[in-house]
Amino acid sequence: MNGLRTGPTVGIVGCVAYLVVLVAPYLVVETTSAVGAYYGAGALSPAIAAVFALLAIIVLAAGREGRTDPSLAAGAGLVLGVFIVGLSLLWATTVPTSLVLGLTESTLIEQHRWALVAAAVPIPLGAAWFAVGLDLL
Repeated sequence: MNGLRTGPTVGIVGCVAYLVVLVAPYLVVETTSAVGAYYGAGALSPAIAAVFALLAIIVLAAGREGRTDPSLAAGAGLVLGVFIVGLSLLWATTVPTSLVLGLTESTLIEQHRWALVAAAVPIPLGAAWFAVGLDLL
């Protein structure tokens, strides 16, 4: 497969999946203030990573379409992706388990923070694939 098209597309799809997983608790939990407390309980809110994910969509799409230097877009996408994974992992490991269990009766929310980290992983992988396609790595 062509890493010049597929790599950034994987990163973009990863960013969209990350944002969808980030919004999911608002659909499951009855009170939105509880979700705000859930996201604010960790070391850093994943909302910061969400901003990076939105930026990564723009950077990877611009690099894929040739509107910006592809090597610059691949590098920036890789750095943003690593930050997104790191911030998500930091948040997931520092949010109190007691808060997670008290959000709703649904057991799906117990695994949400790890699903968020898993959704972040394709972002740097897609950017790295793009960089390999450009012979940068």
